[in-house]
Amino acid sequence: MKFKAVIFDLDGTLVNSLQDIADSMNVVLESYNYPTHSYEAYINFIGSGIRSLVSKALPINNNNEKHIDTCFNKMIEVYRDNCTCKTKPYEGIVALLDNLIARNFKLSVLSNKSDEFTKKIIASLLPNYFDPVRGLTIEALKKPNPFGAIEISKDLNIKPEEIIYIGDSGIDMQTATNANMFAVGVLWGFGSKEELISNGAKYLLSNPSDLIQIL
Repeated sequence: MKFKAVIFDLDGTLVNSLQDIADSMNVVLESYNYPTHSYEAYINFIGSGIRSLVSKALPINNNNEKHIDTCFNKMIEVYRDNCTCKTKPYEGIVALLDNLIARNFKLSVLSNKSDEFTKKIIASLLPNYFDPVRGLTIEALKKPNPFGAIEISKDLNIKPEEIIYIGDSGIDMQTATNANMFAVGVLWGFGSKEELISNGAKYLLSNPSDLIQIL
């Protein structure tokens, strides 16, 4: 199969955003005098969108839907001003993207992060590489629902089976499988090797440059 496009997850795949996400949520927790969490703890909260992260970070006895919504809105306000403070592309990502562009690959981003922040981070840190860039707009359509990936396939006018989907979580691998794309897992993100393999990864990358071997 000759691949023609690559879709990337954002957090844990293209950029390390853990500290900005954790710092922003901890500001919200501190405002209620709730216990905060370490960066390591937030690794287990990431992957299913910010609202899910908020729910996981809140104390179990303060976790009703109304309070989650309130804290979610506060988290968004804080994160909006801080989403690129410490977030940076992983080492080797820019070189990989340049290599793929030189090979005439179409590149796109699909994230469970809100569409606003997905676009803001890409525009700030990795401009001019990706089109389209899609974040989460409808909660029911978040990954592993393949809707976003299939829409990107249509936008690019490239068959799903001609697209490599790259991510760092089991959710990403499920998304790729559900969309009939080639699932590739990265080992520098937030998911484990076992999680990636058990959810359908066909290939694992230890470094961004490893992707070239597939091509």
